[in-house]
Amino acid sequence: MTTSDGTYANDKPAGDFPVVEASIAEIHGAIREGRTTFREVVEAYLRRIKEYDKPTGLNAIVVVNPSAVERAEKLDDEYRRTGELRPLHGIPVIVKDNYDTSDLQTSAGSIALKGSIPPDDAYQVRALREAGAVVLAKSNMAEWAFSPYETISSIAGTTRNPYDLERVPAGSSGGTAAAVAASFGTVGLGTDTGNSIRGPSSHCCLVGIRSTMGLTSRDGIVPLHLRNDVGGPMARTVEDAVRILEVISGYDPADPITETCIGKKPASYAQYLDEGGLKEAHIGVFRYYTDQPTTDPQIKSLFEKAIEDLQDSGAEIIDPFEIPDFEEISKDLSFETFRTDLESYLASLGEDAPIKTLKEVVDSGKYSPYIEKRLIRRLEAESVSCEDLYNEPRNIAFREAVLEAMDDSEVEAFIYPTWSNPPSKIGDRESPTGDNSQKIPPHTGMPGFTVPMGFTYDSLPAGLQIVGRLFGEPEIIRIAYAFEQATKHRHPPKKFQELG
Repeated sequence: MTTSDGTYANDKPAGDFPVVEASIAEIHGAIREGRTTFREVVEAYLRRIKEYDKPTGLNAIVVVNPSAVERAEKLDDEYRRTGELRPLHGIPVIVKDNYDTSDLQTSAGSIALKGSIPPDDAYQVRALREAGAVVLAKSNMAEWAFSPYETISSIAGTTRNPYDLERVPAGSSGGTAAAVAASFGTVGLGTDTGNSIRGPSSHCCLVGIRSTMGLTSRDGIVPLHLRNDVGGPMARTVEDAVRILEVISGYDPADPITETCIGKKPASYAQYLDEGGLKEAHIGVFRYYTDQPTTDPQIKSLFEKAIEDLQDSGAEIIDPFEIPDFEEISKDLSFETFRTDLESYLASLGEDAPIKTLKEVVDSGKYSPYIEKRLIRRLEAESVSCEDLYNEPRNIAFREAVLEAMDDSEVEAFIYPTWSNPPSKIGDRESPTGDNSQKIPPHTGMPGFTVPMGFTYDSLPAGLQIVGRLFGEPEIIRIAYAFEQATKHRHPPKKFQELG
């Protein structure tokens, strides 16, 4: 299928396809028109990783898939043979390093798991591959997903923010965020226990989806706190994030909580990508976070402009939207389950697992210094028994209070800044962080999306968070897509332009 110099006959030389900001639809359109091949697309991304990741210090990638080009060639052959494209045919995906991949190391950012090859793919990875995707690389993460603020691991070091290499991309999915923002892949997978899809997406000018608990499977994801963990898309556009959600969502017998989504997933989420989706939408403005004294004034300004833009696009704004006794009802909803959850995951690796207990991790000394106290605290914590989000009384009470407030105000969704402060400087542990994502979606199970809201201080991204009802993804997609199309806030980081 190739000529003597390694290129496809009648094709442009490998690496010429312009992948910066390329969407799934644009890549598939170029394939259909014969302007590129999947091999060329994959090689273009691989070249960007080689030229930009380590040389700039971005450090988003842990390991590149050595079989990516071969996989792309097979998908090229399939398309030439059938004339048909699967939903994610040939699309290169960046996968966070806590998703099991049967052909690549899965370390969760820990050198204690260096070389660990799981026996099979995580459910979401398997679904992506079945849809035709190419797992291009595994991305760096905060070690064991412990930090929402920064992305530092013993396996790969520090990941930086592509919009300002002196700043953090947040955590724990900062590697995926930085890689997708810098166009090292078309889309990515992250995980979110309290913030870790939405925060890094906000800091890197991306769309991030934490879906309703139970809409996507947690099978094969190294857990932080399983009862709160959700895996999902990180992308440069709402449409691309929705295309990923379409593929990875649905019932999985390996994760019983996905039984809750049976009969609640529509035939297509893409049908809700409506530029007029804000007309007659009822959106609440939750000002609890912007009323805090540490909220950056430029974040406040962007938030006010977002409200204005939503209203100008036809939304009915309910301002303020209030959740009575919010501080009180959102307290004491965390349960320490890391040790039990982790050791259950390690047992799933079988006899070849490099470690089998949390105590082995602590005793080995194979971890970053900044997580030592957290590891020891979790090792010494008493084992806690608690129900999942749908059956634990405190979570039920919190969720019902939020839904009652939505009913009383007649809103289908409500908004607030994803973070109240810009990305911090690397090493700055004193400045306000402004993480607003830890309470509502994680402890209610409700979905939360973040979409780009603009930039503070000329170049530092900020995100708008949209929270909806259980399995209310269709309504949030309408709002998020229409807002994105009306504002067009996304633009690539200047230091990571197209290669010559």
